[in-house]
Amino acid sequence: MSNLENNPLMARSGLPQFEQIKPEHVIPAMDATLAEVESKLKQVEANIVPTWDGLCKPLEELDIPFEYTWSVINHLISVKNSDELRKAHQEVLPRVIDFSLRMSQSKPIYEGLKKLRDSADYAKLSDAKKRIIEKKIKAAEHSGVGLEGKPKERFNEIINRMSKITTDFSNNVLDATKAFELIITEKSDIEGWPRNLKQLSAQSYVREKGQTGQKADPENGPWRITLDYPSSGPFLQHSRNREQRRQVYHAMVTRASGEKFDNAPLINELLKLRKEEAAILGFKTFAELSLDTKMAPDVAAVEKMFCELEKPARPVAEKELEDLRKIAAESGQTEPLKHWDIAFWAERLREKLYDFTDDQLRPYFPLPEVLNGLFSLAERIFGIKIQKSQQHNVPRWHEDVNYFDVNDENGKTLAHFYIDPYSRPAEKRGGAWMNECFGRRIIDGKPRLPIIYLVCNGTPPVDGKPSLMSFGEVTTLFHEFGHGIQGMLTVIDEAEAAGINGVEWDAVELASQFMENWCYNRPTLMGMAKHYETGAQMPDDLFEKVKAAKNFRAGAAMLRQLEFGKTDIYLHHYFDINGSETPFEAARRIAEQTGVMPPYEHEKFLCSFSHIFAGGYCAGYYSYKWAEVLSADAFAAFEEVGLDNEKAVTELGRRYRNTILALGGSKHPTEVYRMFRGRDANTDALLRHSGLKN
Repeated sequence: MSNLENNPLMARSGLPQFEQIKPEHVIPAMDATLAEVESKLKQVEANIVPTWDGLCKPLEELDIPFEYTWSVINHLISVKNSDELRKAHQEVLPRVIDFSLRMSQSKPIYEGLKKLRDSADYAKLSDAKKRIIEKKIKAAEHSGVGLEGKPKERFNEIINRMSKITTDFSNNVLDATKAFELIITEKSDIEGWPRNLKQLSAQSYVREKGQTGQKADPENGPWRITLDYPSSGPFLQHSRNREQRRQVYHAMVTRASGEKFDNAPLINELLKLRKEEAAILGFKTFAELSLDTKMAPDVAAVEKMFCELEKPARPVAEKELEDLRKIAAESGQTEPLKHWDIAFWAERLREKLYDFTDDQLRPYFPLPEVLNGLFSLAERIFGIKIQKSQQHNVPRWHEDVNYFDVNDENGKTLAHFYIDPYSRPAEKRGGAWMNECFGRRIIDGKPRLPIIYLVCNGTPPVDGKPSLMSFGEVTTLFHEFGHGIQGMLTVIDEAEAAGINGVEWDAVELASQFMENWCYNRPTLMGMAKHYETGAQMPDDLFEKVKAAKNFRAGAAMLRQLEFGKTDIYLHHYFDINGSETPFEAARRIAEQTGVMPPYEHEKFLCSFSHIFAGGYCAGYYSYKWAEVLSADAFAAFEEVGLDNEKAVTELGRRYRNTILALGGSKHPTEVYRMFRGRDANTDALLRHSGLKN
């Protein structure tokens, strides 16, 4: 027991002790936690009282031990990955899945919840409590609570196997990304590179290949290019060496598709298992099972949106491709345009049309100024105050992490959040995300305040300068903050409907994408775009160019997202797992129909399509566009009252806060949206904001 007493994962109050947690703490802590919750679950099952306090409250309390163990372990897997941690995680994962299956398949609890729903007390419950009960019943049904004997055994086998596959898929992508490098030694090959790329790739070389004490030399190299986006993205945009671009592009779109890290067999198996899972539960397809818990009513509604967005985007995308062919030919490229040329010539065309480069913008976006701008916008529209935390010795998992307090206008604390801003490819997964450290809930009669993680993979500070962000990194930070603020400003006390919890998956991106729109709002952007050395504001003409460039290649971007969404729906709704067509052939056919350029012949992007094969977006990738329709329509409400009309913006901002941000999953998102907007959303604002419609 003494070992457990010293195990930082066994804390049950205060902040997680990140610095003290080591891989060897994982298994003992999870053994103890699983034993603890198993025994509590048995008590609940043995004494079913079909009331909110008698059944739902004790069930909600089972989450608390997990918040301190399993949630923290998962967070560290994302931000401080190591072989030892991964090994420990994989060892306990099957048992965690078994427990969650066992809980969601608990007959006594399911029957108790149904009794509660049918009781006279049910009508007196709040909307949030009713929704939680309804969702628990549906989740139990989706977890196979109604199954007996062989079907139940098979169902549980499927769930366990799928969990293993998705973890393997994710690890293969991570390992394949890490395994590729392109070492560049010729100075002529870096002509035209932005300064940031030179610094990043020279540093990467020294970190991975250099002799001890060797200093990175951005001007003379060597330079190391990886498939990590801050490296490969700018490289494909700026490298004049066409063959090297081909190599990096090829590696990018064939990641995890062969040799050591091959995800192709996992894709086939996963599609088969998902179809079987849906069939056992009585659904014709996995897409129908997926949409049973989403805001979109059915596949037809999703396809209607695809159609409304694709039609105006196609002619625009065709003209965009023609423009690229033209600039490539005018600039002396005699070979036909290939996929690895697109980013390069698009960047040249953007520079020509709007006459600015990412390098010119970066000095105006030092991270501290961007945070100030973001916080003052949030203060203005939501009526809150954000400041660096006054707490001393806040535990953090890396020295670059910061901790902030969120207060209301009277100084009352509402929430806290962590920001982990920079890329650390050796231990941190790519992309950007928001997660809950702790959600809002009642403990000992008092609300526990939300604590949120905001994690980005931005450009780290180099050579004593602050982190100078690309404009894309700025919009990403705004996006994740939008998720975070929904987690922080919730007023719902029931954990399962507070913040983003209980919000239908395809409505979750509303609050995040809404925030991105403000990056093109003059007062917001100009308020934070200050040169890191001189403090001078970004020149007006540069802002106008950034704004004009917003919809550059919007047609191509729209079609690309629709291609991903359509592929996902096709594979999970129409695809015949026993037919002659492979998933790759199906994806290629959809790419040919949707895109304006034939797909690359070796392309195997499905092998790194983690969103649908290792994340929560299976038969749900359309959610990005579904939510973007909502977020554009919500921002249009602010445009309608006039973005310069301070009084109207403040009033509308409070209404947005009191509906979309405050109500979380306590009501259906369609209802919440109508409370804010007075009507349902339509695709008009998104098409207009994307420059695809006047």
